[in-house]
Amino acid sequence: MPGSPPLPEHDAAAALEARGSATEVFSVFLRLGLTSFGGPIAHLGYFHREFVQRRRWLDDVRFAQLLTVCQFLPGPASSQMGLAIGLFRSGWRGALAAFAGFTLPSAVLMLGLAVAASRLNHGAYPAVIHGLKLVAVAVVAHGLVGMARQLVPDMRHALIACVALAVSVLAGNAWGSLIAVGLGCVLGVGLCRCAMTPVAAVFPVRYGVRGATVCLALFLAGLVTSVMLPSSSAATASGIAGAFYQAGALVFGGGHVVLPLLQHAVVDSGWVSADTFLAGYGAAQAMPGPMFSLAAFLGAETSSGLPVVATAAIALLAIFLPGFLLLLSVLPMWNRLVRRPWAARAVAGAGAAVVGLLAAAFHDPVWTEGVGTPVDLAIAAVGFALLMVARMSAAWVVLWCVAAALGVQLLM
Repeated sequence: MPGSPPLPEHDAAAALEARGSATEVFSVFLRLGLTSFGGPIAHLGYFHREFVQRRRWLDDVRFAQLLTVCQFLPGPASSQMGLAIGLFRSGWRGALAAFAGFTLPSAVLMLGLAVAASRLNHGAYPAVIHGLKLVAVAVVAHGLVGMARQLVPDMRHALIACVALAVSVLAGNAWGSLIAVGLGCVLGVGLCRCAMTPVAAVFPVRYGVRGATVCLALFLAGLVTSVMLPSSSAATASGIAGAFYQAGALVFGGGHVVLPLLQHAVVDSGWVSADTFLAGYGAAQAMPGPMFSLAAFLGAETSSGLPVVATAAIALLAIFLPGFLLLLSVLPMWNRLVRRPWAARAVAGAGAAVVGLLAAAFHDPVWTEGVGTPVDLAIAAVGFALLMVARMSAAWVVLWCVAAALGVQLLM
């Protein structure tokens, strides 16, 4: 409940092993899908608050390990984390419930609002968008503080975090994130010698190597099929599925990184005009939930002759599927790997590196895009206090930041 104190340690340990219903998972992720503004980096802050601090479905070690895995894989990292959390909580039904709850709100909003996005750049719309950027500032700052407390306990871990931050800033792209996490693993083996083997921190998956192999085979089959499909200026159901599957399978970093691939898939092929593509991208900035929901808009805009809902669903499922299959193929293997002593130290280093990555992302784009004036800083600071001090839910932070931004616009 909002404002409730953290669970005692023995209750928290029991909560980590508890099983829930798919209905419970769906309701939690539906609320997140309606309120998680700010893009994939901000989603990490929302998830950390909801599943580590409030509900104790994960601890900080599992959360950092899961984030490390998702950082290394192509696909939408926040949606992959959501799928895994649903899987841990309620099995396969929970995984599907988490995906549906987190994705449906933005997908439906994209279908309803993206077409009109180019006509909304007036009135209250800019203030609302700016307020949502300030929400991201407050949420990411809160998540960064919480993760740093748990994953950077000493100067050696802090050094790894600083190295990851520097690599991320200097590289300035998704490859920088991968290099930073990999370097964190290497440094962790040498510096984090006090890390214990996290036997109790393995992922609670209910399938083994055989299931993981099936998922990997499905991923490869889908990728080979999508590559072999002939290109055409006319959009077909199979062509749409293949184009969006390739985009989801080949993108590292998620979020904005997928845009060039999508542009190549739908604009260069002539399926969608450049103006329509940019209108959808603009609308996606205002939506909660995963940015990959832009695929629903683009799928609906293809001139395929098929029902709009059908092409939107095909594109949406195709872009998410490869990242999910890869994640499901890796999770059981990770459980075997993480039991080794050297792997425990590598994971500790990766966790510290993740804090550095989050700090880099907090500065740019979260801070640079959101805070431009002292008034912006004050609004974001109050939102941060609502989370950190008052322990209120993120929904109240959304309400405060948007209302404050609208108020400032009226006074200007």
